[in-house]
Amino acid sequence: MVRKLLTKASGSVTAAAAVLGIASMASRFVGVLRDRLLSGTFGAGRELDAYYAAFRAPDLIYNLFVLGAVTAGFIPVFTRYLAKKDVGEEAMNEEASELGSLLFTMLGVILLVLGVLGALTARWFVRALAPGFDEAGRDLTVKLTRVMFLSPLFLGLSGVLGGMLQTRRRFFIYALAPILYNFGIMAGVVLLSPTMGIMGAAVGVTIGAFLHFLAQLVACRAMGWRFRPAWSARHEGVVQVAKMTGPRMASLAVSQFNVWVLTGIASTVGAGGIAVFNLANNLQSFPVGIIGVSFAVAAFPLIAELAAKGDRKAFVEQLSKTVRTILFLVVPATVALLLLRAQIVRVVLGTGRFDWKDTIDTADTLAYFSLSLFAQALLPLFARAFFAFHDVKTPLVLAAASVVLERSIAWVLVGRGMGTPGLAFAFSVGSVANIVFMWVALRHRIGDLGEKAVLRTLALTSVAGVAMAAAIQGLKIAVAPVVNMQTFAGIFAQGAIAGCAGIGVYVAAAYLMGSEEARDVVRMYRRKFVPEPAEAQIGQEGETIIAE
Repeated sequence: MVRKLLTKASGSVTAAAAVLGIASMASRFVGVLRDRLLSGTFGAGRELDAYYAAFRAPDLIYNLFVLGAVTAGFIPVFTRYLAKKDVGEEAMNEEASELGSLLFTMLGVILLVLGVLGALTARWFVRALAPGFDEAGRDLTVKLTRVMFLSPLFLGLSGVLGGMLQTRRRFFIYALAPILYNFGIMAGVVLLSPTMGIMGAAVGVTIGAFLHFLAQLVACRAMGWRFRPAWSARHEGVVQVAKMTGPRMASLAVSQFNVWVLTGIASTVGAGGIAVFNLANNLQSFPVGIIGVSFAVAAFPLIAELAAKGDRKAFVEQLSKTVRTILFLVVPATVALLLLRAQIVRVVLGTGRFDWKDTIDTADTLAYFSLSLFAQALLPLFARAFFAFHDVKTPLVLAAASVVLERSIAWVLVGRGMGTPGLAFAFSVGSVANIVFMWVALRHRIGDLGEKAVLRTLALTSVAGVAMAAAIQGLKIAVAPVVNMQTFAGIFAQGAIAGCAGIGVYVAAAYLMGSEEARDVVRMYRRKFVPEPAEAQIGQEGETIIAE
């Protein structure tokens, strides 16, 4: 049973996205508990500011050398190596296994060296990272950064393993690993912080990274992969990965530089600025991860295969269908975050040292983040659409253009006193600009992207979203006098009742207007939860017997 869970392949993009979505939801829920622990234990102050600032350098290394190498280079090349010899449901052929071992060894050594260098030079770059910190804040950030520099090594090795699992469409453990990562951080907060303070949370990050790695190592071994230490910079597959990785790394460097700049600006807002920005960002990332990233990861192997075959018609059909599904799911998430932001922030983070001012600041920042939820959810898919054609340069240029726009707006708005909400608004403008640039560029490359169907879905979901907003706002007003709004239970009840009813209105309105995506949701619900009449079951059995 355990081996089946570790090695079972997902049969379709929707099935894979469902596995990833459910696991991502669980992971994000655990992440919410993690943030609640952090905010309640430390409050939105200097300690939590230092904790989030300390993430930046290790996260930069992870994004450049892991996401860059694995997403843009390793998966497409590894897919071609698998195709050299059909192994059916088996894990992989010898050439593919060798490539996996090569990248595992070489990336591991590179990340170990970078981790040591980063720990030694932390005091130099922390001053540039957080110019608004005082000396004590910088010292704490340096100490936390040095501890966290162990995490990119484990996450990097785990990224190679996850790439192999994705390519073979083994998504279960790949999707489970982030949950273990968050559990590690929570263990650090609960078990170590009482004696170590915020340093306990930093140690928890490293523990979580190791658990992330260990889970995928077990899954790859169960799939049949065996690690054999190897090093060959001239290996054909390694060279191909390196060629595709370079521009992708540059693109991610632009994005990460932007995050560094935003963090630096947030450090000048005042105590808690970085914490509020990151906590709001984590909340709005909940639907982005569940919807956008899940569908992008699930669709990537298929669209890469269709691009490799030159079947552009099927490529566009799959891309358009995935875009429409993402939009249908992300619209209600946007409405909920906009109208229930105070309830969400208070329920999720409102405990311990996280006071009402922190709640208002985070809720206001969350509102501006949510404006670009649709763009953020589509960006992972469109980036992978370019990767499928081995084009990693176009996303780089477009990301750079959007970052310049975003950073310019951020400096202006913060300078005028908007604080972290101004940073979130600038981030949203940059995200929307980026998806517009990507859409235009991809359309120029391959022609029509099924815009007619996408616009129809967008129109229907927008009308349904307005109906949802009216329902939520009405129920918020109706429920408030009935419950005690000074308690956790009262705020939770108001948000849950209004939110659930609003989602029901959204699906019903979209269904009645003929939305294909809404009807798919209803059909899936009926298949899963509504038993079929006995006559229908007998009829199906009879048809099966006749067919046999």
